[in-house]
Amino acid sequence: MSIAPKKLAILVGGGPAPGINSVIGAATIRAVVEGVEVLGIRDGFKWIMQGDISHYRELTIHNVSRIHFRGGSYIGIARDNPTKDKKYLENTVTSLLRLNVDKLITIGGDDTAYSALKVDEMAAGRIKVVHVPKTIDNDLDLPHGIPTFGFQTARHIGVEVVKNLMVDAQTTSRWYFVVTMGRKAGHLALGIGKASGATLTVIPEEFPGSKIKFSHIVDVLVGAIIKRLSYGRSDGVAILAEGLVEHLNPQDMEVLVNIERDAHNNIRIAEVNFGEILKYRVQERLKQFGIKTTIVAKNIGYELRCADPIPFDMEYTRDLGFSAAQFILKGGSGAMVSIQNGRFVPLYFNDILDPITKKTRVRMVDPSSETFYVARRYMLRLNQADFEDPHELAKYAATCGISLEEFRTQFYYIIENDLLYKSIDNGKISLVTSDSNVGYKPIDKLSLEEEDEEDDNEVIP
Repeated sequence: MSIAPKKLAILVGGGPAPGINSVIGAATIRAVVEGVEVLGIRDGFKWIMQGDISHYRELTIHNVSRIHFRGGSYIGIARDNPTKDKKYLENTVTSLLRLNVDKLITIGGDDTAYSALKVDEMAAGRIKVVHVPKTIDNDLDLPHGIPTFGFQTARHIGVEVVKNLMVDAQTTSRWYFVVTMGRKAGHLALGIGKASGATLTVIPEEFPGSKIKFSHIVDVLVGAIIKRLSYGRSDGVAILAEGLVEHLNPQDMEVLVNIERDAHNNIRIAEVNFGEILKYRVQERLKQFGIKTTIVAKNIGYELRCADPIPFDMEYTRDLGFSAAQFILKGGSGAMVSIQNGRFVPLYFNDILDPITKKTRVRMVDPSSETFYVARRYMLRLNQADFEDPHELAKYAATCGISLEEFRTQFYYIIENDLLYKSIDNGKISLVTSDSNVGYKPIDKLSLEEEDEEDDNEVIP
C-alpha cells in the first residue's frame, strides 16, 4: 500500500496586515519547487479547531504567483483561538493529520504565535510548526530595528491620511484627534506622527505605572491646545495610540461600558469610540477656561490593514515566506522566523515567552530611547521649559484666564509624571538639548514685508 506524500499547510490568524499574500506566495512556491503539496487553511483556526477539514484550498505556483501585489489574505483570516480549550488544540492537530499535513506555517501576531506554540506542543513532533510574525502594530519581540511585516506599509498609508488632515485642520481652524491601531504598544501611532510632523502624538509608554488616568490624557491634549492657542494657532492634529484604552485606570473604564472582547480576551478597541469620548472630555475641560475649540475625532486602522503592500513589505515578506518554508522543509520546528542583518535567524518559541504571561513577549516603545526623544522634540506640547520661563507661562495662563500659579497647579503634574523627563534626569539620553519654543513663535509680518521688498530690489545676475 502506497503512503500519500505529506503536505505543508499555511494559515493566517489575527487581523490583516499588508504582505500576508506575499508570505503565502513565497512559501508556497518554495515548497512546490521541492515537490511538496501545499494547502491553504481557510479562516485561520476557525474550522480545523472544530474538526471541520472541508475549508481549505490547494495552493500552486499558478494561483499564487501574483498575489504578492495585493492586500488582504488569499486564504482568509480569523481570530478564533484554539488555546481556549484543550479539545480545540486536539481537534486542530487531528484535523491537520487527517489532511495528511505534517508541516504547518502560521502567519500572525502575538496571539497566533502563542497558538502556534501550543499546536507544536500538542503535535509532539507529528507536525512541524513555524510562525511568521505579522502585525501592523510592530509589537512582536523581534530584535531592535527589525519591523514586523505590514508596519511599514501601514505607516506609509497612515502618513498620507494625516498629511491631508493637517491641511484640513489648518484650512478650517480645527483639531483632529486621530486614533490609530496599536493594541498594546505605540509604535504605529508614533511612526505616523513622527513621519508626518503631526502636532503631537500620545502613546501609553510615556506614562508611568501600568494604569493611566483618563484625566491625565485629557490634560496632555488640553495643554497642547492651550499652548498652540497662545501662539495664535487654533488648529492641530493629535495622534493617539488606541492602546491607551487598555491601559486606562479601572475606575475610568466606566466611560467604556459594555465593551466587547475577542476570542483572545482582548478589548475590541475598534468598538470603543475612544476618540469621540476623548473629544467630549477635552472640550468640557477647555470650557472651564472659556475656550471653545472645534475637534473632530477620526479612527484610522482598517484603511491600513488591507492596503496593497509597499515594495519594502513585498520584498521583506518574500524573504520571510522563503525562510519559513526552507526552515520547515529541513525539519525545523517550534520557532518564529526573523531576518537579521540579511540572514535568517530562528527565534524559538521557548526563548520568546514572557515569564509572567507565558505568552510571546510584547515589544514596547522605549521612552528612554533617543529616537523617542527626537520625536518629542518636534511635538508641540507642554514641556519643562514652559514652567521655567515666566513669560511663556504668563501667555498660557492668560489664554486660560487664570493666574500663573493656578496654571502650574493644574498642569505641572504632566511634566512630573512624564517618563521622558525622568529618563533625561537619569542621564539615559545623551542627545539632550534645552527645550525651545522658537519654532512656534508667530511670523513677524513686518519682517516678511521687508524681506519681500529686498527680494523685489534684488538684481539677478
